[in-house]
Amino acid sequence: MINAGVMPHPRTGDPIVALVAAGGTRKLDHLRTDPRTTIVVRAGWQWTTVEGIAEIIGPDDPAPGVDAESLRLLLRRIFESAGGTHDDWDTYDRVMAAERRAAVLITPRRIYSNPAES
Repeated sequence: MINAGVMPHPRTGDPIVALVAAGGTRKLDHLRTDPRTTIVVRAGWQWTTVEGIAEIIGPDDPAPGVDAESLRLLLRRIFESAGGTHDDWDTYDRVMAAERRAAVLITPRRIYSNPAES
């Protein structure tokens, strides 16, 4: 289970699904090998699926124009887009850096869900 949110892509402004992943994980290894991914959001019996292409931006996956400060702010924006709040952003930033956390930005290619209840 992960916390993910919808937000504008930091470069294009297009809507994406974004999440934060711990560095050194199999999840990131798999996405580096094959960036195709699927994420499912569920509430009760209702669900929505997003299939798309993942882009990783982090200390182990540098991106043009994204320095350490930009990454720090991007990780905060993703956390907030997933509904998170924090009482101590300095601690949050330190933990994200220590765990080599990365931003995973999923550009949707296909979105579908079950029918809404009547």
